[in-house]
Amino acid sequence: MSDASGKVICDAGPLIHLDELDSVHLLNDFAEILVPVQVWNEVAFHRPNVFDNPTVTFLKTEVTISPRARFQALIRSLALDTGEQAALTMMQENPDAIFLTDDAAARLAAISLGYQVHGSIGILIRAIRRQQKNKEEVLDILRSIPDRSTLHIRPALLNEVIARVESHTID
Repeated sequence: MSDASGKVICDAGPLIHLDELDSVHLLNDFAEILVPVQVWNEVAFHRPNVFDNPTVTFLKTEVTISPRARFQALIRSLALDTGEQAALTMMQENPDAIFLTDDAAARLAAISLGYQVHGSIGILIRAIRRQQKNKEEVLDILRSIPDRSTLHIRPALLNEVIARVESHTID
């Protein structure tokens, strides 16, 4: 993930999962955190206090889903929900932004459209490089994911991420 603290466009997953892990504040050094209204409503339903974090400014943004034929075919083939569709539509208007999602199908769509995409795990690891958290703090959060978060990650993949963080200096 680039260390440029530019613009991010959020899907619901990272906002929900980072909140579950008391880590939403790790988004606070991005210049703009855009949240489509469709995503905002989903997050507010599941984790209503996410947007109350005093250290992070979220920009609730009205979005009309793109009617482009290629885009519509892609979202149908990957069965993307309305929030993902809205966030990816915003990416069309902001192609240099980072798309934050924890959904595999949304990630696949973003990559196929040529966008930079990262998720909750990437934000946690980025926190070490940005000196927002030290390596041990991030390792503690990563180890707590199965008990504290609804993030669906294969245990083998989580163990691999933990091992890589343990064995490398990421700053």
